[in-house]
Amino acid sequence: MKVRDIMTKSVATISPEATIKDAAQMMQRHNVGSIPVVDTNGLVGIVTDRDIVVRNIASGQDPSSTPIKNVMTSQVTTVTPDEDVNKITQMMSSRQIRRVPVVENQKLVGMVSLGDLATTGMTNMEASEALAEISKPSKPLNTIASK
Repeated sequence: MKVRDIMTKSVATISPEATIKDAAQMMQRHNVGSIPVVDTNGLVGIVTDRDIVVRNIASGQDPSSTPIKNVMTSQVTTVTPDEDVNKITQMMSSRQIRRVPVVENQKLVGMVSLGDLATTGMTNMEASEALAEISKPSKPLNTIASK
């Protein structure tokens, strides 16, 4: 099975010049946790709910005036529509990635998520192993001191 067979084709996108507040409102409206960031050249990054919290809110920046380009992840792992679903499942597991933009000719054509993978007909064991790998918690950078 190929990525094109399972990817979500209708994907909301946002400009790198839009504000964090715009991205958060778009996430709320579409009930998603990440939005691909595109300009006239194609995909330039992705902004996640975690980017907003960790790189904007926690560092005291104003979400109404901070552009997405200041907090987005610009080194984005992508796949093509013709890649094999099993191959990208392994890649997502090893890199602990929950969503991957699908790019063709440098243009965003879709997204593949854990939910999309769950509907591929993989055996329950394969799907469970992939989810377990992707969902492993990362180690905290610092211990949290209680007040």
